[in-house]
Amino acid sequence: MARNSNTLPSIGRRTLLILTALAAVLVTACSSGTGSSPAASGAASTAPAASGAGAGSGGPIGVTLITKTATNPFFVAMAAGAKESADKLGITLTVAAGTEDGDTATQITAIENAISRGDKGILITPGGPDVNPAIKKARDAGLTVIALDTPPDPPDTVDITFATDNFEAGKLIGQWTAVTLDGKPAVIAMLDLFDDKVVSVDYNRDQGFLTGMGIDTADVAKNGDEAATGNYTGGKGGTYTIACNQATKGAEAGGQTAMETCLSANPNINVVYTINEPAANGAYKALQAAGKTDVLITSVDGGCAGVDLVKTGVIGATSQQYPLKMASLGVQAISDLVTSGKVPAVSEGLDFFNTGVALVTDKPATGVDSITSDAAAAICWGTK
Repeated sequence: MARNSNTLPSIGRRTLLILTALAAVLVTACSSGTGSSPAASGAASTAPAASGAGAGSGGPIGVTLITKTATNPFFVAMAAGAKESADKLGITLTVAAGTEDGDTATQITAIENAISRGDKGILITPGGPDVNPAIKKARDAGLTVIALDTPPDPPDTVDITFATDNFEAGKLIGQWTAVTLDGKPAVIAMLDLFDDKVVSVDYNRDQGFLTGMGIDTADVAKNGDEAATGNYTGGKGGTYTIACNQATKGAEAGGQTAMETCLSANPNINVVYTINEPAANGAYKALQAAGKTDVLITSVDGGCAGVDLVKTGVIGATSQQYPLKMASLGVQAISDLVTSGKVPAVSEGLDFFNTGVALVTDKPATGVDSITSDAAAAICWGTK
């Protein structure tokens, strides 16, 4: 099906200040000694409601943003985008987060709190399918629920999703890898998100990467079921071996441990796919410790720190996404729906609204569109 990109938004110059302040609030909430989670406390940031913002209800529009974690820079940036948009629209914003990627219990508590507060809408990066019943409960209670970054399965679990085309993001780094290999054999480590649950962002990036390499995928919605050896057809083509599929939980420590496990299985790995840049940095540390220097590391996110990893040569190529745009569009969509009844529409040919993606590398590959790390640094997550 057709895949398209959309123009990046213009983000206010004060977003850097918002990022710093909001990160401090979120981290404080996570490390509180009271024993309450960020979602359970329901606290993070609020913006005063504009007069009449309740669209006839006489009260403010309340929106809750629920991210996977409060510490991953991607979600800190997303929260900053939501807060900036809420401030402009006069919306009362509550921010909650899981304690780690996959913490659906805390996300469910945050959904329950949003219903109890009488919020008009929820923005959520789903940590897994366990949140689906709670999302249904919220929608049955009249809340608009919008997914960000991670489309749920099935997609109609929510009203709409604003996200990167994660399959396309994976495909871009796969195409870059195939061309860069220049016909050499590929011994591949696949460093995924989970091995105990199925999440669309996980399999879309993984399967997109393999598709970009020109490797047949058995089930495009399942990681690790493709042939372990064969031929890749991207670039000049060549032979491939998939040495491992390991979970990282999207964390640096997880990436390092996963890479160590993969190297134990096959020390000849020369290509590493990673679910995100923290995992990529962890993989790099493991490779350095093993004395492996000639390895292509690829990833997805394109945050400022990740772009710097491209610039310094840690990551060969990454696909940049735009979490501030996701959050800003989500807040705006709930405001529009409450105040005017305007319903957001998905992108043509997709079952979600595509917020765009760009390949970032300082070693461009023939036939694969990309931008440099300098260009990516100017727009990384909309914070500059």
